[in-house]
Amino acid sequence: MKSRITVLAAVICLTSFLYAQEVSLPDTYRAISLGMDLETVQEQLKKDGIFGYRGERDVSLLHSANRSLIETMGPSFISRSWFQFHQENLYVMIFKLDTTRIDYYSMYTALVKKYGEPSILDPRKALWTDERITLTLERPLTVKYVDMTVFSELTEADTSERAVSDILREEFIRGF
Repeated sequence: MKSRITVLAAVICLTSFLYAQEVSLPDTYRAISLGMDLETVQEQLKKDGIFGYRGERDVSLLHSANRSLIETMGPSFISRSWFQFHQENLYVMIFKLDTTRIDYYSMYTALVKKYGEPSILDPRKALWTDERITLTLERPLTVKYVDMTVFSELTEADTSERAVSDILREEFIRGF
């Protein structure tokens, strides 16, 4: 009887330990990592044909200051991809997958097996998150990697800019 209780206690402790060891979310897809500078990402894209990178013509400057975008059209499983930069560093990777070659359920199953159940699950998306990264699988079939530190900073800055804009707007209206 004592040996059964000991074995049961050991199994419970081991199970608790395994569940406590959370798998951290990836910040890298193939050889491209969040935080890389624009030039390094371009070099990696040139080396990997899955993205269909055509060089400088795939790079755009966004309307906001210090933001750039690389947009590619791949010939295979990735039909399109977007790489967003802030201050020359990659903070968002978005991959639109070819639904004729791969399906949502297969991707969802693979991600659950690798990272566990998503933090948020609804009919439109499954979202895994930790303190550094958010990984999202959206319907019909898009995968997003987001650097949460940079994204939070940009969101806070945008909110502050809007607050100042709202105050100026109200003062302008009151002037009449």
